[in-house]
Amino acid sequence: MGATAAIILAAGKGTRMKSDLVKVMHSLGGCPMIEYPVAAAREAGASRIVIVAGHQSEKVKEYFPGGDEIDFALQEEQLGTGHAVACASPSLEGFSGRVLILCGDVPLLKADTLKEMMACHKESGAVLTVLTSRPDNPFGYGRVVKGVGGTVLRIVEEKDANDTEREIREVNSGIYCVESGFLFDAITHLSNDNAQGEYYLTDIVQMAAAAGLSVTSFPVSCAEEVMGVNDRGQLAEAGSIIRKRVNQALMYAGVTIVDPSVTYIDRGVKIGKDTIVYPNVHIQGVTEIGENCVIEPSSVIRGCRIGDGVTIKAGSVMADAIVHNSVSIGPMAHLRPGTELMNHVKIGNFVEIKKAFVGEDSKASHLTYLGDATIGKGVNIGCGTITCNYDGINKHRTVIEDDVFVGSDVQLVAPVTIGRNSLVAAGTTVTKDVPPDSLAIARTPQVNKEGWVKEREKGKGK
Repeated sequence: MGATAAIILAAGKGTRMKSDLVKVMHSLGGCPMIEYPVAAAREAGASRIVIVAGHQSEKVKEYFPGGDEIDFALQEEQLGTGHAVACASPSLEGFSGRVLILCGDVPLLKADTLKEMMACHKESGAVLTVLTSRPDNPFGYGRVVKGVGGTVLRIVEEKDANDTEREIREVNSGIYCVESGFLFDAITHLSNDNAQGEYYLTDIVQMAAAAGLSVTSFPVSCAEEVMGVNDRGQLAEAGSIIRKRVNQALMYAGVTIVDPSVTYIDRGVKIGKDTIVYPNVHIQGVTEIGENCVIEPSSVIRGCRIGDGVTIKAGSVMADAIVHNSVSIGPMAHLRPGTELMNHVKIGNFVEIKKAFVGEDSKASHLTYLGDATIGKGVNIGCGTITCNYDGINKHRTVIEDDVFVGSDVQLVAPVTIGRNSLVAAGTTVTKDVPPDSLAIARTPQVNKEGWVKEREKGKGK
């Protein structure tokens, strides 16, 4: 099909968002809105991409690694879409082929639609193809004016349209496929003699028609694809559509999502077949979940790598953790960054783990905090046990070797090592290392004072 480049218009501030953050960097499905047109352009075959940034351009640049594939053009003053393309043209100097012009605030456009539009563009021999739609209410959109045989003659913006033109239902989406030679010449001849005082990119349509060049329209099959995001309500609406797409793709791949309407999975999350995801689950960031897992309601998983056969019980929260196979977590467990659980580990209710490695077949069933710890295989951690890892200035590490039994209500004052096959008695505060095969016990001996209660009661009666 020949070389393809893409220009993505992303310079606007987005005042209707009522935000200190530039519009295209607002999060949508787990990534900034600008990521979607960039991804669509890549998938459609664009070998070069130019992002035209303006407000907070440094934030947009920081998000993308750059390199040969993505260039940035700065539009310091927002003087219209034609001016934005003119700002991008130096980045494509010497390029010959077709140029896709996309909008940074139109995140729902699919790559397949772009491919179909480019195929139509090539087949028709057009110099310019406009992606159009027929919304229920065309107010505010540029109307596509056609001549005999459906050839596009011009696009008239709402504020410049007469009453007859406002009756036209087919509208401009702001997305184009243009031959580079024509595009970069045409934008040098744009005028700002219009109601907005801006350089309209749409004027190149009339230029092409006046020169006898072919201009076609490509109606999008689903109008939601070209929905722009201009305020928080539209951001939420677009987010709902993206979640539906993500969930449908996962279900088609063999994942059971019990109620997709209330399941929140970010774009890019990977989940293996025969995993079941229950309602009100949030799976975010770069997360991978294996096969045959169960994710119970109200769990939050962010940036984790999870193996096969894992059960995450209701209300558990996990971030930046690695979980191997056949592990049980929760309910109401909290895995913080730096946690790694090996095969067949059990982490029970109200257990919090941070920067800790837990070996195979070990378990902490309830009400426990394990921070900055290395725990071996076959270890039992009793209820109410905590690693005292922070001395007010520095963090220290606790090491518990294989086959250790730690009783309930134990405090392990780091730095400390519990040798393999040892037992730490309930209620013990461990302040020094425990050798292997030992019993550690540190508590005040119990004293029973017989008859003490009766004596107290007699005293009350006096």
